[in-house]
Amino acid sequence: MKKRAAILSLLLVAFLAALIAAILFVRSGKRISGPIRHEVYVWQRAWTQPVRDAVTQHGTNFSEIVPLKAEISWKDKKPQLTRVAVDYATLAAAKRPVGLALRIGPYVGPFEAGGRITEYICDVAATLVAEARSNRIELTELQIDFDCAESKLDGYRVWVEAVQRRVTPLPVTITALPSWLDSYAFKRLAAIATNYVLQVHSVERPRSLDAPFSLCDPQAARRAVEQAGRIGVPFRVALPTYGYTFAFDSGGKFIGLSAEGPRPNWPANAQLREVSSNPMELSALVRDWTASRPEAMRGVIWYRLPTIVDNFNWRWPTLGAILDSRVPQEKLRVDARRVEPRLVEISLVNEGDLDISSRLAVEVRWSNARLVAGDALRDFTLTETGVSGASFQNKTNSIRLPAGDTVKAGWLRFDQDCEVRCELKKK
Repeated sequence: MKKRAAILSLLLVAFLAALIAAILFVRSGKRISGPIRHEVYVWQRAWTQPVRDAVTQHGTNFSEIVPLKAEISWKDKKPQLTRVAVDYATLAAAKRPVGLALRIGPYVGPFEAGGRITEYICDVAATLVAEARSNRIELTELQIDFDCAESKLDGYRVWVEAVQRRVTPLPVTITALPSWLDSYAFKRLAAIATNYVLQVHSVERPRSLDAPFSLCDPQAARRAVEQAGRIGVPFRVALPTYGYTFAFDSGGKFIGLSAEGPRPNWPANAQLREVSSNPMELSALVRDWTASRPEAMRGVIWYRLPTIVDNFNWRWPTLGAILDSRVPQEKLRVDARRVEPRLVEISLVNEGDLDISSRLAVEVRWSNARLVAGDALRDFTLTETGVSGASFQNKTNSIRLPAGDTVKAGWLRFDQDCEVRCELKKK
């Protein structure tokens, strides 16, 4: 009798566990559709005039702006704080909700409640929040971007709980990697954080100069979002807009990478390869999530806000098209402009939403005139193709012409005014 009762008890427990699991699965498996909330990071460490202009001109397109405010690095296991002089007046003028980001470099421990390092991080967090409020910024969240090893996630939870107590009632958001999603430690961390940003972009060391490379694999991003949706904790997805130049030596060995800023002192014979975030793939991702996404997915946050001086980041027309639910379009034209009698200037104008990275040639034809002089500018060469024709072609394998930019290919001087016809060719 007792044995039978024990068996029934075990069956009841198993049934209840299965029922709870089914309820959680149905709950976390619920899907939604409709417009996606777009937010943006301002990750520049110097608020130059182009950064301020970008926030002023484009900040209103986002539901929230999250600037990097400080970074904690480590030297001899001691914290080193680097602050960013955020222009709070520019942020306030944008009239958008604002979060602050605190970046923390790799740390192996210890993670102790009430410990010296934990208290230091709490003090920094509280100071950043107080500074923003003293500048009339009502924060919506404090984001902690900790470069945490998966094995240290339980320790990270100690920090998050301590920071939450210090800055309450301000929400504390963490950033997370797809590789964490299988971890029970992450599920515990996400549960106490109550929300997180899932970063589906990364930079990995390339295997070779010609190896396929992606800053954001769309299929992997889709899988990560579905997996995060099953956890059930609200999250946003961080998508990239940036790019890098990878350098390899003459033997094809990887020697470094470069983003914005001065290029490293690489050897003269270094082989370079540019890798950028793919706007067409990311646009398709956003369209797919607009049509259907896990209920727990609360939006997208873009890394990072484009400025007019960025070399590897998208320009605004690209990101703006995606925010407007448009598929980014390529539109390049040739402009032949008479700048003075008998002198014609040839320019390429990128009127589309996408950067142009191609080998280009402009075939020029004219009649009833003789070419007396001409020259190519920047990375172009000029070749005469006959008594009434010439060609401008870029010297390198491809030219990068950002969306919205114009580049002068060269000029032609004739013995008299004439009609000039241009044809653009991609090679």
